[in-house]
Amino acid sequence: MKNILNDIVAVKKEEIAELHAHYTYSRFADSEDFEKNRLSLFEALKNENRISIIAEIKKASPSKGIIRKDFNHLKIAETYLENEVEAISILTDKQFFDGNIQYLNDAAKIKTVPLLRKDFIIDEFQVLEAKSNGADAILLIAEILSANQIQELTHAASEADLEVLLELHSVDQISKINFEENKIIGINNRDLSNFTVSLDTTVQIKKMIPKENLIVSESGISGREAIEILKGEKVNAVLIGEHFMSKENIADAVKEMKELCSYES
Repeated sequence: MKNILNDIVAVKKEEIAELHAHYTYSRFADSEDFEKNRLSLFEALKNENRISIIAEIKKASPSKGIIRKDFNHLKIAETYLENEVEAISILTDKQFFDGNIQYLNDAAKIKTVPLLRKDFIIDEFQVLEAKSNGADAILLIAEILSANQIQELTHAASEADLEVLLELHSVDQISKINFEENKIIGINNRDLSNFTVSLDTTVQIKKMIPKENLIVSESGISGREAIEILKGEKVNAVLIGEHFMSKENIADAVKEMKELCSYES
């Protein structure tokens, strides 16, 4: 996976060169979505009644290949909205995840909840591209960024009126983070060296994050056992993609997950 991450970043650098060749700040700023106020991801995930759900639109992955063959990003977005998830994550990486920035643009036209652009963001122009296509927040991955890059891209997001979900994969990345600036922390349960998934990653890393921050657990979340563990850890939200994408009836899968995520009165 380390090599895959390196490959992905290499492709991103090529894509960024294309962005810089064809776009300027003013061209991004001229888009219809650029001046719109964001829907706050932070506020959406502050749910006292249950663990909040960020539902993901994800066609494929490097490890699984095509996850959903009858993929229609807009119908999936509509299903998520109809079933009142707290936020929607949209994979926009083309080469490795079969995503597209257009998926974000289309979903932004019907959104009633915050949209997270999930990609491998390493340059400010990707931040501007996210904003101009209707994102409310962006994903930053600590694994591929230095402390200075995290800070600079977080500031770029703030200037564009976007929030940041900052993702960790291991405790090694914690020293890079200013937790006062990065309020929403994602903990990815997938081991980047062998693709195995363990919720113990969330359990261990959460202990080292200030209580004021919101915690989003990512990967390997598909049923009652996982949710009960995360309830015990008082995580604020889960990001779920493959579980929903692999189900024949996405609406039923979301309804079932919402029930599992609810705290008993």
